[in-house]
Amino acid sequence: MSLESESRRKRLLDDPLAIRALAHPVRLDLQALLGTEGPLTAADAARRLGISQALASHHLRQLAKYDFVEPAPGKDNRERPWRLVSTSQSWREAMSSPEAAAAADVLEQLVAERALGELADWQQRRAKEPAIWVNNAGIGHTGIYLTGEELAELEEQISALLQRYVDERPIDDKSTRPPGSRHVDITRIVTVSPETVPPEEGTEP
Repeated sequence: MSLESESRRKRLLDDPLAIRALAHPVRLDLQALLGTEGPLTAADAARRLGISQALASHHLRQLAKYDFVEPAPGKDNRERPWRLVSTSQSWREAMSSPEAAAAADVLEQLVAERALGELADWQQRRAKEPAIWVNNAGIGHTGIYLTGEELAELEEQISALLQRYVDERPIDDKSTRPPGSRHVDITRIVTVSPETVPPEEGTEP
């Protein structure tokens, strides 16, 4: 893979219009589907998602308009599949603009809602799953005191661990998936509590 194509696989979102375009449940479903299944036509995507072909086509065109998907080579001139342009996106750069930050807020809410839905689905299924999957999935929660610099360092370390697999196994390339591997969805939610001002000495708390 060339440096140019590799850079297109990782996309930093700072355009509020592009962020808003992605912030739609059907478009997030389509993006996820093209990741797990690889290139698909609108008809194939519609069947898998249980929606109409017209609806799938509309949302794929909107994703293409903002460079999230692109046409892929088909088996013949009649087949018109779509594929992902970027396999991962970050919208941290959006926080520098009020308009982009507002769009990012909406997108993050949708991503969090999807994660909760996937958690509920996993909870229904996990009793029948092998222990290796059950013991390493679900929710973990940790509260710690960190400086801003320590939080940045921790986030960098976690991202580096995940990036190894992102680079080695592009989400839409089935040939890179080792035997026995399964799709694992990892959503990290990090929040920072408001600063508290300690009471002055000699005053009531």
